[in-house]
Amino acid sequence: MYTPPHAYNTGATAYATIGRESGAMSASPHQLITMLFDGAKTAITMARHHMANHDISAKGNAISKAINIVDNGLKASLDAEVGGMAGAELVANLSALYDYVSQRLLYANLRNDPALLDEADRLLDSISSAWREIDPQKPGPVTEAPGAPGASAASRVSTGA
Repeated sequence: MYTPPHAYNTGATAYATIGRESGAMSASPHQLITMLFDGAKTAITMARHHMANHDISAKGNAISKAINIVDNGLKASLDAEVGGMAGAELVANLSALYDYVSQRLLYANLRNDPALLDEADRLLDSISSAWREIDPQKPGPVTEAPGAPGASAASRVSTGA
């Protein structure tokens, strides 16, 4: 019996979707945000690929997906009430940055400009790497006694006590 090639793609796609959904259901809030960053990066990478291949429809879909992740995922997850005044200021800055990233993505689509995709990707990478550094599941840094071999310069600085 012959199975058309597209049938394999459908099965593989369904399997990947189930994997993502089950991963999201068991993920911590921190991991969910990490997944959003990864999804936005993948969408931007796909948009860059489609832009280079002059596939306007696929490029537009990929950019729309990236904008949706930024606006309805990353930006929507911000909570100004956590962290007091400093938290509210951070949320306002991140919100403005997410707006800027969405604008860059929109202009990249309208102008067919890969440099704007690159800029949005770099900005999201910066935020993503900072987010990954504050992972509550990540073990903290190993501290050594001040002055011990391999101890950092910061740990050897006297505080005047």
